[in-house]
Amino acid sequence: MKHVKELLGGNLRQYGMVLALILLIAFFQWQTGGKVLTPTNAQNILNGNSYVLVMAIGMLFVIITGQIDLAPGSVAAVVGICMAMALRGGETWYLIIGIPVGLVVGVACGVVIGRKLLKRGMGRIPSVVVGVVAGVVIGAAVAVLFSFLIHTFGIPWWGGVLIGLGVGGVIGAWQGAWLAFVGVPGFITTLAGQMLFRGLDQFIGKAESISVPEEIQFIGGGYLPEWGPNTGLNNSTVLLGILAAVVLVVMQVRRRARLAKTGSVMPPLWPLIVRLVVMVAVLGYLTFLFGSGRVNTSFPVTGCILVVIVLVYNFISNRTPLGRSVYAVGGNRAAAQLTGINTKKVYFLSMFNMSLLAAVAAIMFIGRSHSTGPSDGVGWELDAIAAVFIGGAAVSGGVGTVMGAIIGGLVMAVLNNGLQLMNVGSDMTQIIKGLVLLVAVAFDLYSKAQGKPSIIGSLMRGLHPRREMAGAPRAEELRPDLSARTAQRARDDAAGSASGATFVSTQVVDGPSASPDVAAGQDPPTSSGDDPDASTTER
Repeated sequence: MKHVKELLGGNLRQYGMVLALILLIAFFQWQTGGKVLTPTNAQNILNGNSYVLVMAIGMLFVIITGQIDLAPGSVAAVVGICMAMALRGGETWYLIIGIPVGLVVGVACGVVIGRKLLKRGMGRIPSVVVGVVAGVVIGAAVAVLFSFLIHTFGIPWWGGVLIGLGVGGVIGAWQGAWLAFVGVPGFITTLAGQMLFRGLDQFIGKAESISVPEEIQFIGGGYLPEWGPNTGLNNSTVLLGILAAVVLVVMQVRRRARLAKTGSVMPPLWPLIVRLVVMVAVLGYLTFLFGSGRVNTSFPVTGCILVVIVLVYNFISNRTPLGRSVYAVGGNRAAAQLTGINTKKVYFLSMFNMSLLAAVAAIMFIGRSHSTGPSDGVGWELDAIAAVFIGGAAVSGGVGTVMGAIIGGLVMAVLNNGLQLMNVGSDMTQIIKGLVLLVAVAFDLYSKAQGKPSIIGSLMRGLHPRREMAGAPRAEELRPDLSARTAQRARDDAAGSASGATFVSTQVVDGPSASPDVAAGQDPPTSSGDDPDASTTER
């Protein structure tokens, strides 16, 4: 067991869900006759579930803060229909887009101008008046300009992407404001948002399907291009795999170098070498798997978007004050407030970020589907929540990692895919997914009660942790025996009382200078039953 801990970096828990994922893939590979680990199926799994994994990252930060978001599916539906209708155009769309853009720009410019004038010594009322007038003028000019450009040239595909992200950001600000500044709990806020935005999607879209341009389709269903000589594999995928392997090795080596530089205790070198060999081998196999598919297929574009988002949010959660604030608020809100963390800001940004990533997920999904539909976004939030909890997040907040959420999402994706390949009906699929989520949360609560932070610890420890702890020293063995300590204290009190009596008698007969202890420059003995600090103060 010692060598296993060294091999896994001293932490068995972080690899528990990875082991569960590997076992699940092996099971379905066996049951489907080898249909799971094929290039086409691997590409389908990643293409068909990337949007859920993106939403799981946003949901992770919401759950870490101790809240929940039930509306990202409805938000994604609204984003998708707004983007598709904007790209399709119409008689009034130049006004629908131009006026909000002008309003946002006008308000921003007015606030900035007013604050600058106030800092330069202008009175409050004149500063406000000048800011409002400047904002109205600038906003009107921007609205007219945007409306004219859209009416004349239409909206390019990248403009549609920006519109979708903007709609997601506005909705996120709406929900974040209700939670952070009004104080409505996240469950109620997002439950209302789920109904509100689902109705808004039906009102705008009129239950019709609207196609999107080829550029959006490439974002949701495209692959890395082919170039260079014929190597039997997609060269873009091969280059991506080599780059990932190099970055992984460099990061591990730099981490060990930092430990050596700071004088920390260096772990053995052989576990690091073994881990790197295994990880590079896995990356090599994935590179071969995604690069050896059908002609004109390779690693999906949605996979590239997911990798970038994972790297960015992993950095935010581990290396930035904002990430640490999210964990602090989820762990103990009152303590976080006492340390100076703006909890309202954290709640607002978590909800805003969730809706923004829901917009990204909507763009990816609609691109893969080539059009919008009335059922877009239905049940997406449930898959995202399940991925986060299966990945090790705590129900009470304060615990969870980006990689854990991704692994949990992959577990759900492989489960869905494997059941479909086994021709399991949708009814049984939903039952199994519900049971998996229920067991995941139950394991989380159980493991926390046993002193472990997440389901991953329970998976590695087993169902009977008390049996494993049977050989550990009991709490009574870790502290002195109470009866023995009481007896020893009584003996010390008696000895101290006798010493004190001798000291007092010596003082009376010979005076203070005659005491052997005082003459030797030592403090007189004190009773061990007295408070040492109090005795020192008296002296």
